Amino acid sequence: MALRFEELSWSETPMGPISLRRRTDPLLEVDVFEVKLGDEFLMSSLFTVAEVELARLGLAALPTGELDVVDPVDVVVGGLGLGYTAHAVLEDPRVRSLVVVEALGEVIGWHESELLPDTAGLAADPRVRLVHGDFFAMTAEAGYDPQLPGRSFHAVLVDIDHTPRHVLHPSHAAFYTPSGLRQLTRHLQPGGVFALWSDDPPDAEFRDVLAGAFTRESAHVVTFANPFTGEDSANTVYIAT
Repeated sequence: MALRFEELSWSETPMGPISLRRRTDPLLEVDVFEVKLGDEFLMSSLFTVAEVELARLGLAALPTGELDVVDPVDVVVGGLGLGYTAHAVLEDPRVRSLVVVEALGEVIGWHESELLPDTAGLAADPRVRLVHGDFFAMTAEAGYDPQLPGRSFHAVLVDIDHTPRHVLHPSHAAFYTPSGLRQLTRHLQPGGVFALWSDDPPDAEFRDVLAGAFTRESAHVVTFANPFTGEDSANTVYIAT
């Protein structure tokens, strides 16, 4: 009989202890994978709709090729987590390469060890490179591909902080400013897309910040069923081109 609760991984990190846990939910009768950073819940395999939509909405905003020609697409995902955004990116047949930047080597190790059944095989996909690094520092410097400094991408999709206002570390805050976002545009191809996940409803002030750095911006509310409240919950995906 499988254990009802199991701690699959625990590590001390510069941001605090991080753990990956599996539990069997007695109400839903499914295995749930959860990540905690210190005492704070970061993510759960029960709620992944918006993480998947981050990939789908971001890639849908890219320009389409002429006639039936499929233009190859190079993508960056900032924040690996349970891997649902990266996994959804790979479902797009246009994707030629995917660089996933993750600050915690322990999280990369979960995927290399295939501890997460829903996204198993992600690390082994030949299109994928998992890069251990600080996404925000790399934005301000030579970019997201240590092998090719200055390389530009068609889409950069980010799911790291809870919201632009509620960040995991004070050093992240500068990214969500006009100058921080303008630094990101240096790493995008012409017509490229920046997409951001947020746990809060659309933020008018942050949309103004996006509008100051990009040609177009929009905010998409993504709803999903919450079995614990019996109602819908919602996240926001911002898209800027």
